[in-house]
Amino acid sequence: MKKYLVKGRYTSDGTKGLIQEGGSSRKMTIEKMLAEMDGKVESFYYAFGEDDVYLIVELPDDISGAAVILKVNAAGLVRISMTALFSPADIDAASKKTVNYRIPGAK
Repeated sequence: MKKYLVKGRYTSDGTKGLIQEGGSSRKMTIEKMLAEMDGKVESFYYAFGEDDVYLIVELPDDISGAAVILKVNAAGLVRISMTALFSPADIDAASKKTVNYRIPGAK
């Protein structure tokens, strides 16, 4: 499974819905949505600042991640972004890959 950092910002209508429904209810809704996609919520936090909510989620693949972004953002009450996360072991494996890269201006 792939892990993703999800950041979200509620619109004013989304915030009104959150106040009405409550934070725990929204978390359960997201957990159910992801479970139906063979995914899960690893952590879920509300925050002060630029973003209102932060999640670490697991999904089977990037297509599933894109589907979540499209569906949630299309609803218009919260705007999310998703960043793929890599484990230290993933970076170890990536650092062993051969990449033939020529810097600009080199011959």
